[in-house]
Amino acid sequence: MFTAKADKPYFNAWLRRTRRQFAVSGRLSQTAFVLCREEGGTLENWCQRLRDLLNGGEVPSLDLLTRIDTILSGSRPVAATHPDAQVSFW
Repeated sequence: MFTAKADKPYFNAWLRRTRRQFAVSGRLSQTAFVLCREEGGTLENWCQRLRDLLNGGEVPSLDLLTRIDTILSGSRPVAATHPDAQVSFW
């Protein structure tokens, strides 16, 4: 018998990769700290939400998913520049 299963290959791949990255000591807390500072809420709430997400209890929005990726990659947001300033593409 065929059972219907939600097909989320990209999310499942992201979840496996993110679990490995959060396996590093302190990584989950660091990410929760950044999210609590940017989004509001308490550090404990964000830690719990991230744990729920990693355990499959919550599916994050695309915005949250990409924000977590950005935090884990160590990238910093691009600073706003003056609108008349020239940008070098080289």
